[in-house]
Amino acid sequence: MHPLLISAYTATSCLGRGLEPLREAMFAGRSGLKPCDFETVSLQTWIGEVAGTDDERLPTELARFDCRNNRLAQLGLLQDGFADAVRAAISRHGADRTGVFLGTSTSGILETELAYRRRSPDTGALPADFNYAGTHNTFSLAGFVQNWFGLKGPAVVVSSACSSSAKVFASAARMIASGLIDAALVGGVDSLCLTTLYGFNSLELTSPQACRPFDRARDGISIGEGAAFALLEPAPHALPPDAVLLLGYGESSDAYHMSSPHPEGRGARQAMDAALTRAGLAARDIDYINLHGTATPSNDAAEGKAITGLFGSATPCSSTKGATGHTLGAAGGIEAVIAALAIRDGFIPAGVGTTDPEEGLDYVLATRRQPVRRVISNSFGFGGTNCSLILGCPA
Repeated sequence: MHPLLISAYTATSCLGRGLEPLREAMFAGRSGLKPCDFETVSLQTWIGEVAGTDDERLPTELARFDCRNNRLAQLGLLQDGFADAVRAAISRHGADRTGVFLGTSTSGILETELAYRRRSPDTGALPADFNYAGTHNTFSLAGFVQNWFGLKGPAVVVSSACSSSAKVFASAARMIASGLIDAALVGGVDSLCLTTLYGFNSLELTSPQACRPFDRARDGISIGEGAAFALLEPAPHALPPDAVLLLGYGESSDAYHMSSPHPEGRGARQAMDAALTRAGLAARDIDYINLHGTATPSNDAAEGKAITGLFGSATPCSSTKGATGHTLGAAGGIEAVIAALAIRDGFIPAGVGTTDPEEGLDYVLATRRQPVRRVISNSFGFGGTNCSLILGCPA
């Protein structure tokens, strides 16, 4: 594929709003996780919550989109000058030639959960002010962002669980390559809700402590929330030295099990192989692997087999979910931004929370400051919906 310029990017998570607190936390090896105190949830687990999300107010003309997920989206859009960068891209390319490709898992489902508490005691009807289309509907996120910017191009939401906001990079790249659009706003947003917290707990996948990806004693995930956005445009001939490019992507569907990966990591390896092929690279060309690394026993074991089978044990790798929590539909986007920062600022982030990693990997326990030219970032979802992205700097 022809590389695409990631001309602007931002991420907001429990580590803070925007790139600077994210970068500082990566250098310090700091986690933003805390014991769960969200809403009415009574579970022994840890979460990654974005402070102040409920205080965000949407414009009056977009009140129909009001829910926690879209408030978090707006909060994220306002960081790092990203909204201004998008408006500048619109002026260059046109509102009808700029697409929106966003990932989410549960969208604004919290609004539905709250609405069910207010059902009519006589008829069971939901309250009249409940707006499913603007909140719970998965397209709500793209509809909100599109209206927020006044965009008129294609708008798509991918909801493939944990790979959602990685797969949008691939969707946007294909549409740019086809000539249908000239630029794309990509990313993902997922917010805390009762469904994911109680749902993953019922699957016995949540840890009673802060998660420890790839640790021998790992025992489950810590659910987080976040918003990540990037602007993709065709790369010009002259690039600044700190430019970050999307070099390749790979997708696969191993369809091994509804909620478990193929135990040998077959689909994960297929996605990474495809990304390397599309980028015209070999495994030895990758300087760092941002692992999907959920901290569940089966997921990390499967990914570890895929990594050692393709890369051996020499390529540095880590999961950053020990710092951010597993942000589900936003995870791929947040980790793509972390990959971009690693390239721009020259570091390999530590796998926070992990102290005794599995053998066979060069698992990074303390952040290393060194040049990073190419990163592969993995995002693997339920049912084997896998996506690997390769980001890099100009050759």
